[in-house]
Amino acid sequence: MSGSGLQKANSNRLNVGKNKLSRFEEMLHFDRVFQPSFHEVYGRDYYLKGCWSKRVFHNNNPIILELGCGKGEYTIGMAKLFPRRNFIGIDIKGARIWKGAKIANDTNLSNTAFLRTRIEWIQSYFGQGEIDEIWITFPDPQLKRRRKKKRLTGALFLNSYRNLLKDNGIIHLKTDHAILYNDTLSLLKFNGLEILMQAADLYSSPPVDPVLSIPTFYESQFLEEGIPIRYVSFKLPSRKEIIDLEDEEA
Repeated sequence: MSGSGLQKANSNRLNVGKNKLSRFEEMLHFDRVFQPSFHEVYGRDYYLKGCWSKRVFHNNNPIILELGCGKGEYTIGMAKLFPRRNFIGIDIKGARIWKGAKIANDTNLSNTAFLRTRIEWIQSYFGQGEIDEIWITFPDPQLKRRRKKKRLTGALFLNSYRNLLKDNGIIHLKTDHAILYNDTLSLLKFNGLEILMQAADLYSSPPVDPVLSIPTFYESQFLEEGIPIRYVSFKLPSRKEIIDLEDEEA
């Protein structure tokens, strides 16, 4: 790379860094955006645990989570479709959350909140039965064998969600990944969970439910490339421990 090219690349990196810092600073002033420090939640309960309805939304409407919300397209889209429900988008990447948080702040979308944290710590934030539904939109499929336990639809996380969801609360998965979709179905069937809807190609015929058609950044890319979008929704009983297929085989 020439000297001028290297200088331009360094300048671009500097601008990206400045943009991220300015967005992080801007989010500090947004209503209903929460960015707890490590020490606020690790091994302890967050101060809003069990109190989101009372202290954040100021109503008793159902609360729905979007895990790995990215830029918040689904969180924002659902909040607009269902003004009498409350939605919380969760992601560890603040630069991603900023876009959805800014839209919610600028349009006064009061049934929306964003939480910047690791999903592994989710039990520090929500009390027993505080959540009605969970959406998992285009998560990392975690294909390597040693990382399969980190799947957001794996047994480890499903057992974690049982402590947050109301009994028989609903979980939704949208993914472009066939292996993740099929493995999730196998786990659900193995554990006898009630599947409400499943589609190996969601858009082969237009979805009847408009919530299934909310576009996300990644979904739009997958559709342009001709990759089918897969969807499954199911009930998760609070008293039923989910057994990992690999643990059972072992």
